[in-house]
Amino acid sequence: MAITGDDRSEIAFFDVETTVPTRTGQGHAILEFGAILVCPRKLVELRSYSTLVRPADLSHITSLSVRCNGITKDAVISAPTFADIADAVYDLLNGRIWAGHNILRFDCARIREAYAEINKPAPEPKGTIDSLALLTQKFGRRAGDMKMASLATYFGLGQQTHRSLDDVRMNLEVVKYCATVLFLESSLPDIFTENSWVSPNATTRSRRNGKGSVEKTAPNESTPSSSLKVRFGISTKFVDHAGRPRLNFVVDASPSLCKVLDATDSLAQKLSVDFGSSSEWRPVVTRKPGFFNSPTVRLHLPTVADGETTRWATEIYQKDSSATQRLVFSRFDVIELENLFAPGNIVDASFSLDVYDYQQNAGIRLVAKRLAVHSS
Repeated sequence: MAITGDDRSEIAFFDVETTVPTRTGQGHAILEFGAILVCPRKLVELRSYSTLVRPADLSHITSLSVRCNGITKDAVISAPTFADIADAVYDLLNGRIWAGHNILRFDCARIREAYAEINKPAPEPKGTIDSLALLTQKFGRRAGDMKMASLATYFGLGQQTHRSLDDVRMNLEVVKYCATVLFLESSLPDIFTENSWVSPNATTRSRRNGKGSVEKTAPNESTPSSSLKVRFGISTKFVDHAGRPRLNFVVDASPSLCKVLDATDSLAQKLSVDFGSSSEWRPVVTRKPGFFNSPTVRLHLPTVADGETTRWATEIYQKDSSATQRLVFSRFDVIELENLFAPGNIVDASFSLDVYDYQQNAGIRLVAKRLAVHSS
């Protein structure tokens, strides 16, 4: 069915799944096309279209191809060819803004190749949004390689299925989450940006004899959140998809920090509802019955997998009256962190906001970027 809108203002998020070439000169054959039309003002899905596609040569569907997207020869044997769906795809894409993850290097090229093979003019966009390039530029490499699977894991959206319609819907959710985080950070730039409160010229030495080595840096000049008292030490209750502990600890929240976080929380919750979420919102500041005047917040310590090695993503320092010193850890050692962030210890913290919406729970997660533990 054709879309009859005059201005074709909807954003077309689309994705193709293809065969994987196994020899030089072999092209990609489209196995699945999926797209959603999205309102650019409300970011809500207006229409979806998805179909499997039977390639001209079924032998191009190899075991390598199946491992990538799960699409087998049997799955597409009765599917339409690209020539059969070309008019529908053209109607969806032509004259609209195209959006997708890595579409400039991959999906756009596959679409144009497919139309060239059937001797038909390819649709043309009036603009393109490649979320891989855009988010890498605007959001930074907070999610590692910034692939869709990494971003989905970062925001707790589940695993990427590598099926077209699932992927474009996940793509839209990732864009929403990134936009929300960037909006909140821009609203409170003195608190939630990547402000460096340790000298950028700091250097480190390798760990020796199981002890973290240190290198002196310039004295601490400004701290977004200073002198936070650890209420509850390192928790290893939860694990990630790879079985690594998702570490966090709880600190007392000052009245000024609570004021900022409460305002941010209220704004984020409103945006979540505006985006159509029905999940239960969990306040970032915890106020337990009987301890309302003793609010706390939870700081999360992310990890980064570097090959088979796991390391802390948070920069951790020790601070005394004269200088701030960076600790260097050569291995993933929870016990060392338990000693550093023991109840009663004082830390300075710089953290970012991660908005999550997963399994009917939503809220803001505070992710520690830099921590300085006061020497006792």
